[in-house]
Amino acid sequence: MKTKILFSIFLLITLCAPQFVNICAAEKRPEGFVDISDVIPDIQLDIRYFGPHNFVGEMVNGYNAGKCIITREAAAALTKVQKDLGQFSLALKIYDCYRPQRAVNHFVQWATEIDNTKTREEFYPTVDKRNLFKDGYIDSKSGHSRGSTVDLTIVPLPPPRQPDYIPGQKLSACYRPAGQRFEDNSIDMGTGFDCFHELSHTVNKDIGRQQRINRMLLKSLMEKYGFRNFEKEWWHYTLNNEPYPSTYFDFIIE
Repeated sequence: MKTKILFSIFLLITLCAPQFVNICAAEKRPEGFVDISDVIPDIQLDIRYFGPHNFVGEMVNGYNAGKCIITREAAAALTKVQKDLGQFSLALKIYDCYRPQRAVNHFVQWATEIDNTKTREEFYPTVDKRNLFKDGYIDSKSGHSRGSTVDLTIVPLPPPRQPDYIPGQKLSACYRPAGQRFEDNSIDMGTGFDCFHELSHTVNKDIGRQQRINRMLLKSLMEKYGFRNFEKEWWHYTLNNEPYPSTYFDFIIE
């Protein structure tokens, strides 16, 4: 019995090490994380995985609230970006921040369901779902789970009204021009969010001049305050000096 208890303690300590999913954080949000709305009250939120308007087509595991939870360090940097944008009557809009590991597992499970293609027409119309892993769109781990990665865009102030997504409505390909894809209230970035298409690559030259300018505005401000962009997704940024570079958390967003 004593041996079993000692082994259990050893296993718990091992799994809480930074190189593993941090199961110790599964029940409670760690001290180093904040709700971005408490730090930047006027930031705009459109947390896509809290609802059905995403490539999975349903609310994603671990998203019990439409909140942006993020590390204090990343929130402090975003405050500076927001301040710069405010001088031009612009603001940040957040699609996703911290992402529980269980949400990533949900993505992986969805990707194996080859016949489940109800969102294909909007989010991956030119991609064979069988190639999502090979093409790098889906992975078993995400930088979002470390807490300092954010998916975001820019909106004008006051923010224009954005139409509500209605499950079952006719879908439009995310790479089509503004006015032909789902209407987003952000400035035009050339594609929709979570668009699995080469036009989503940040410096793709096939989008329009104004769309390239808009992407570079976001990129330059985010880099100014310590973020780096993922070159295949114009919306995706990670804090360079993230406080948990090897820890993948799994606490629920609530």
